[in-house]
Amino acid sequence: MRRLREGSRSAEGGLWGNARSRPILLATLGVPFDGVAVTFAVDTAVESGQALFVANVTTLEPLPLSVRWGYDALEEFTPRVSESVRAPAELARSLGVPVERLRVRSPRPVEALIELVEELVPGILVFGPDQRELPVRRYRRAARAVRSRATCLVWLPE
Repeated sequence: MRRLREGSRSAEGGLWGNARSRPILLATLGVPFDGVAVTFAVDTAVESGQALFVANVTTLEPLPLSVRWGYDALEEFTPRVSESVRAPAELARSLGVPVERLRVRSPRPVEALIELVEELVPGILVFGPDQRELPVRRYRRAARAVRSRATCLVWLPE
């Protein structure tokens, strides 16, 4: 049995049952998904019979009043992002895949994504933000961090 960092769950005792049951995690950083990433994640979940987590990890500015007034619970920033997050979940659900949509807001979204990977223990992380929607440097930095620090297989639409 491998050791996990404090605060994470093992696949054996996690949300989705035994060690062979490792969900697929499709993640973006507050922008719409890349279509190729969505196709890969949904196909992988269907073919492997695993659950699909669809996560939008966004920036939460460190403004205490925003949290107090409930602005941290607002819908996605644009209707395009909302639809982009909703569509793969609905497609996978229509194909019989258990799906859970997650929205994570953090002052450090890439760190939050790494923590999410540690908690969910997915079989594969499909890192699929639409590269045309993110600044090039931000995408490259995030992809590099995910590749080097994620504790699972990582798929990028490159």
